[in-house]
Amino acid sequence: MEEYASKQPTENLDDPPNSRLFAVTSRSITEDELRESFSVFGDIQGVWVVKDKQTKESKGICYVKFAKSSQACLAMEEMHGKVLVEGTKPVKVFIAQSRSSTRHRDVEDEELTRIFVMIPKTFSEEDLKNTFKEYGDIEYCVIIRNKTTGESKGLGYVRYYKPSQAALAIENCDKTYRAILAEPRTKATATEDYTGGAARGEYMGGADSMNQYALPMADPGTYPVMDYRSGDFTRCLMMSTRAALTQEQIFALFDIIPGMEYCELQRDAYGMSKGHALIRYSNLGSAVYAKEKLNGFEYPPGNRLAVNFVDDGEDRSSPVGRMAMQFVAAQMMSAVWNGPSTSQVMKPPGFSAVSSMSRIQTDVNLPPPKKLALPDSKAKERLFVVFSPSPLPLDVLEDVFCRFGSLIEVHLVPGRKVGYMKYADKQCADEAMAVLHGRVVNGVKMKVMLADPPREESHKRPRTY
Repeated sequence: MEEYASKQPTENLDDPPNSRLFAVTSRSITEDELRESFSVFGDIQGVWVVKDKQTKESKGICYVKFAKSSQACLAMEEMHGKVLVEGTKPVKVFIAQSRSSTRHRDVEDEELTRIFVMIPKTFSEEDLKNTFKEYGDIEYCVIIRNKTTGESKGLGYVRYYKPSQAALAIENCDKTYRAILAEPRTKATATEDYTGGAARGEYMGGADSMNQYALPMADPGTYPVMDYRSGDFTRCLMMSTRAALTQEQIFALFDIIPGMEYCELQRDAYGMSKGHALIRYSNLGSAVYAKEKLNGFEYPPGNRLAVNFVDDGEDRSSPVGRMAMQFVAAQMMSAVWNGPSTSQVMKPPGFSAVSSMSRIQTDVNLPPPKKLALPDSKAKERLFVVFSPSPLPLDVLEDVFCRFGSLIEVHLVPGRKVGYMKYADKQCADEAMAVLHGRVVNGVKMKVMLADPPREESHKRPRTY
């Protein structure tokens, strides 16, 4: 039901890889306008506008082929969300799949930023970073080492912040490094030699996997863990997680309970997260309260935290120490036996429940919540949201997107990692998109874009992530 506006040779469309863009535009955008807009980023080898076979009208979909993948990646980074022609909707730009691909989704940015290289065995992580930093800002470098001897295997990974930087490194570095894009980190491809992918602070693992985290649960046997029922309370806690949480996320979570004086994410010799953190409070009550409230708490949603007491080396045999532990134990048991009405007996003054205060964890400052628009309000604008690795709960999404005003409703597409936000005011929707696009909420990264008008939905290419 569709054809390209102009037929051009297709045998080299995937040479080099990731050099072809897939763009969703307004139907009125022409091939010449596309060529003019994208030509500033490099040598364009072809532009194709997809048209309906019967009507010969544009379907609002096009492909742009560049001579280099770095040019295509830079064009994607700069043009996504931009308005090409005044009065038209912002363009959505992605790296297109290879024509031989069997996947039903476009290439995501995370797959384009990590490269695999062959290096001298004498290289350190610092040498690796210094060699490749000229091509862009590096998030981390990892050298693959023999698990037994610790010696380098002459292989490494370099993770950049932007796809165009990784592409430049592949194109321009010395050919002896044999740089290529690394395979996406999944449980299937993880090896015992390299577990450093978790340092990205993002989720690893296949999208369809039951467990989307590559990090194994930290072994509690590493620490002399004690159960509160035995009376062995301490001011020090050990938190274990399968998700790749950052130091900042853990600090923000445990700092909700007043009195935290120490928080450190444990790392191995290569700077990679071990999947656990040590937290210490200034008083026994805060530590017990944190353990009781956060042990089993899901953060991000789907990742259950394990929080236990750790021996802090203090002498708790004194009468004062025994009295403090007995007092805390009595309050906790009272909360358990007397139900929800007394569950906040240990709540510090002016402190609300952890579950409500930590419901929204994000890397951006949000305005205060606002009332929803009336359900029968006319939708003036809709936002299309893509979630990675999985959708957020409806109540959390409503809490986040209502803060910009005039939100009518939130709708998640069943079985897919996408949703729609309906607004009664276009300016409110635009503000929400500007603030939330590319941000992380409760460990979930969101791509926020303008949705196509409802009448065009039946003509759109199905989008899954």
